[in-house]
Amino acid sequence: MTEPAVEMLHITKIYPDGVVALRDVNFVVHKGEIHGLLGENGAGKTTLMRILYGEIKPTKGEIIIFGKKVKFRGPWDAIKHGIGMVYQKFTLIPTFTVIENLHLSHLAINPKATVAETRKKAEELMETVGLKVPLDSVVEELPIGVQQRVEIIKTLLRDAKILILDEPTSVLTPIETEELFKTLARLKELGITVIFITHKLKEVKRVTDRITVLRRGRKIDTVETAKVTEVDLARMMVQREIVLKIEKKPAKPGRIALVIGDLWVKDERGIDAVKGVSLELREGEILGIAGVQGNGQRELAEAIAGIRKIYKGRIKLYDKDITHFSTLERYRNGLAYVPDSRVVGLVLDMTLRENVVLTNIYRILGRLGYLDWAKGDEIARKVVEELEVVTPSILTPVKYLSGGNQQKVMVGREIVREPQVFIVAEPTQGLDVGATEFIRKMLIKLRDNGKAILLISTDLDEILQLSDRIAVIYEGRIMAVGKPEEFTLEKLGLLMGGVHAE
Repeated sequence: MTEPAVEMLHITKIYPDGVVALRDVNFVVHKGEIHGLLGENGAGKTTLMRILYGEIKPTKGEIIIFGKKVKFRGPWDAIKHGIGMVYQKFTLIPTFTVIENLHLSHLAINPKATVAETRKKAEELMETVGLKVPLDSVVEELPIGVQQRVEIIKTLLRDAKILILDEPTSVLTPIETEELFKTLARLKELGITVIFITHKLKEVKRVTDRITVLRRGRKIDTVETAKVTEVDLARMMVQREIVLKIEKKPAKPGRIALVIGDLWVKDERGIDAVKGVSLELREGEILGIAGVQGNGQRELAEAIAGIRKIYKGRIKLYDKDITHFSTLERYRNGLAYVPDSRVVGLVLDMTLRENVVLTNIYRILGRLGYLDWAKGDEIARKVVEELEVVTPSILTPVKYLSGGNQQKVMVGREIVREPQVFIVAEPTQGLDVGATEFIRKMLIKLRDNGKAILLISTDLDEILQLSDRIAVIYEGRIMAVGKPEEFTLEKLGLLMGGVHAE
């Protein structure tokens, strides 16, 4: 083992409201290794890394970087000590060119640097690391994978020796993911230390040297990657056996439940986001929409649900043309929608009961327009019971529930209405393996009970495991539709990147 690059010793973080995010955590990363950080949602991974990056201060504990004890007043101090962080949501200025973004970053450590000096250093870095980006292109015109390379170069431009990557593959195609892994291997050869935060067990097994697992704010163990299995890691994370591969019976598709014909939808900027999409969904099947985030999936889901305007095309639910139906009318006719974000789908300050009632309001509305809260309580308790929601009470604000339990509330309030067609977007995004297993089994159960499910997910493992048919979307167009066995990962990756793989 090389000498430690990072030593975080006895780190404790207690917030003013008494919530303990981390308790006596020791986290040691050696120079030049790729170190995985695993844990359930809320296990403390993000808090630990924000402490390392200087964003928040620990209640107790000390940090040692390359043998020197440090105290960070903010990220600028962490940057000066050679620490860089690439967030899941990039921090680039989209309307600036690559070189303009890089120059702004370079000025953080070299205020007198000229653009020419930044360009020269960037070109040297690209040659050394093997990352190529078009320096004079506008960032918003670049593919997501290239934008991520810009973020990495931006961080290395500030002489980072320790690189923190937060869920780095969540926005990448399989081909872009492979390129990222090659980059990480090259960084390791150059002696750069990488901390790799991910919930994807296959990836952490493949790319890391060692793995640290956190659970409920405590460190469970640090293990050598080669000596543990995915099942071992899952068990360490949630303290029970997890089924990593969901078993399912062959689909028995029934009637056509949903028809989408030549659908065109615009985004918030007035630009076409969905371009002539045509799809059919049958009862008793899961149709998975695969694609990199930001290729029209959200706009498609919202158009079907009735919360985004359609300016061309049609939608039929069984024999009814619902193109111009309100969201409420669609719900009354058997459609359900689970959005891709809990921030969008839930009112966090409202109680569990109130959030359940939001999409069931017509079921508890009395003759005089009053809400029958006894019925509301009944529906909320049914959601808690059937989906095993862990909550002190149905009157608890959902902001106090874990991410997994919030997701169960969003899914459960639709299930109890007993609709026939489900539009489900990113159902397990950001969830730990235990909650992920539960939600995926629930979707299979709904499908087996004859429900029609349109599954939109950027998680390819999820798409391949759950889908009976797959449609690949790129820049708002459907590139191909077929059964899972008709797609290799390479073919899927090409299609997700806009290339027809013949």
